[in-house]
Amino acid sequence: MAILIYFLLVLIIPHKADSLSFDFPNLSPLNQNTDIVTMADAFITTDGMQLIPDRSYTAGRGIYNSLLHLWDKTSGNLASFSTNFSFVIESDTIDPIYADGLTFFLAENNSVATIGGALGLPVANVTYKNLSLFVAVEFDTYTNGNWDPAEFTDLDHHAGINVNSLTSRVFRKWSINITKGAQCQASITYDSVLKNLGVSVTDDLYGVIDLSHIIDLRDELPEWVIFGFSAGGGLRFEKVTLLSWSFSSSNLQVAEHKTPPPGPAPKNGPGHKLGLIVGLVAVLLFSTIIVFYYLWRRKHRRHEMGYDADMNKDFEHGTGPKRFSYNEILQATGGFAETNKLGEGGFGGVYKGFLKDSDTYIAVKRVSKTSQQGIKEYTAEVKIISRLRHKNLVELKGWCHEKSELLLVYEFMENGSLDLHLFKQKSLLTWDKRKRIAYGLGSALLYLHEECKECILHRDIKSSNVMLGSNFNVRLGDFGLAKLVDHEKGSQTTMLAGTLGYMAPEYVVTGKASKGSDVYSFGVVALEIACGRKSIDNKAQERQVKLVEWVWDLYGTGSILEAFDRSLGSDYTEEIERLVIVGLWCAHPHANQRPTMRQAIQVLNSEASLPILPLKMPKITLNAPPSLSEFGDYSSSTTGSIMLQSKLTVSANSSPAELLFS
Repeated sequence: MAILIYFLLVLIIPHKADSLSFDFPNLSPLNQNTDIVTMADAFITTDGMQLIPDRSYTAGRGIYNSLLHLWDKTSGNLASFSTNFSFVIESDTIDPIYADGLTFFLAENNSVATIGGALGLPVANVTYKNLSLFVAVEFDTYTNGNWDPAEFTDLDHHAGINVNSLTSRVFRKWSINITKGAQCQASITYDSVLKNLGVSVTDDLYGVIDLSHIIDLRDELPEWVIFGFSAGGGLRFEKVTLLSWSFSSSNLQVAEHKTPPPGPAPKNGPGHKLGLIVGLVAVLLFSTIIVFYYLWRRKHRRHEMGYDADMNKDFEHGTGPKRFSYNEILQATGGFAETNKLGEGGFGGVYKGFLKDSDTYIAVKRVSKTSQQGIKEYTAEVKIISRLRHKNLVELKGWCHEKSELLLVYEFMENGSLDLHLFKQKSLLTWDKRKRIAYGLGSALLYLHEECKECILHRDIKSSNVMLGSNFNVRLGDFGLAKLVDHEKGSQTTMLAGTLGYMAPEYVVTGKASKGSDVYSFGVVALEIACGRKSIDNKAQERQVKLVEWVWDLYGTGSILEAFDRSLGSDYTEEIERLVIVGLWCAHPHANQRPTMRQAIQVLNSEASLPILPLKMPKITLNAPPSLSEFGDYSSSTTGSIMLQSKLTVSANSSPAELLFS
């Protein structure tokens, strides 16, 4: 009965949380009148959200249809946030001077300024004086003599941070080819601890530019703000279109329950009523299933209780993570709602959840009941990660094994995994962020290999297991394949497990995991970070399919700059080259030629000189590999990890090494 009541509440009663997260990869009319509100001359088409049309004297805005709880007056706590978006500014005019640009802004609820030079920000129409509070990041394509930098010409563009004024407090020159309608990507983050507002945006000349400003938003803005985009144009004009938009704010710790000020009213149309009817039918169907499930459950209860008791006794020797009840996790994830699903892997699904008691967001790994390795990996992860304490390791908050479910509860990482940003354009990763990610991952591995009581081999280091928080702080996750070994030995013969493209050659052949095999995987990820390419890319040209081989060829011919991700520009060539060479060193085919993680980090930190590598990638010389039968049947799972639970079609003479290196 309690479960039925809960589902009714989920279906019928709206919920409000003091944090916000959404992702519109393609803005379209489907978002109109629901999640985004357009004002003045802005409108949404199949091409995106058009903030201003291609004509003179226009201004427009598009804002999210909920207020953002930026800070709490009673407790004084301040939220962090990050947003990523892409946009196009274009004009058909032959005049080389355009107007006026666009902004991302936060402001108290206010009207749109209709004069072009104000970019749709809340300033008076004629005098451009302060009308209400706002903080904005502007991408300005026209130099106004009254408030833009005096040293700029009419042809100069700039990106800037503005606080209650059209004059930017900090700014940098920024270029965009408007006549060709070049697409730009931008990323804006606010760190509530450091009080740092940071901006990154692509630039036609320099690749990426960055700027930042220290500001306490509590001093400039009210508790609840509207947020979104604005644009304007005067006599000169251009078309400004927003293509995609994602946003995530950290959960704001409040002193007491607050009711937000009135915002745009929710729309309860026929679809809402139909949803309620479908929901009630679903509840009735669910109640029927519950009855049958209960009868089946009674038969298995005795065995499960013994199983749970043994695992609880074993797990509770650890410190830190706690045991959650199944109902707690069920409520936190909305009954494992599909809308809360963050991803799916060979192990099962990962869901976003919210714990009301602690007012925090979580990520819940739900181990698939069809996974033959599930219990083993679940047990290994809880036992190992509960012993660990490091700023670059994902925090395991708890676990649950009830009702035939295996559930792991982690801290929620707002920016997902590294691969989403490198290969799926979730956001633009600047060099500063990439460098911190590489160093953070190296620091995590050094801790696992040398600074723990027992050496821990991760065995599945890859970009999809490198998690990123709201400020792109790094956390290495997924310890389901990890192994504890003695520091003296530093290696262990295990069943083959890992991911194609990241596995060291000797590990593939012998099944012997070691610190060196983890170092190899780190080297591959380091190359992915610097080059913006996957470890194995079957769509690339023949010589570029295997990342390590391709980069080593360029190193040998003195053309290593060709391997760098072009979006990084040319300002950090020396630092990128250092990361690439360390990546090749770590991914050396011969295990005894690889550095330890401590040595690799020393070189990254310029505390030791760069290694001199052979100009040609050494050939892999290994002892005769064992037959496939010695490893068992294995394949690449949906996430690419090799598991010993499903079959891969290979020829009778194929060895594990040939699968990777042929």
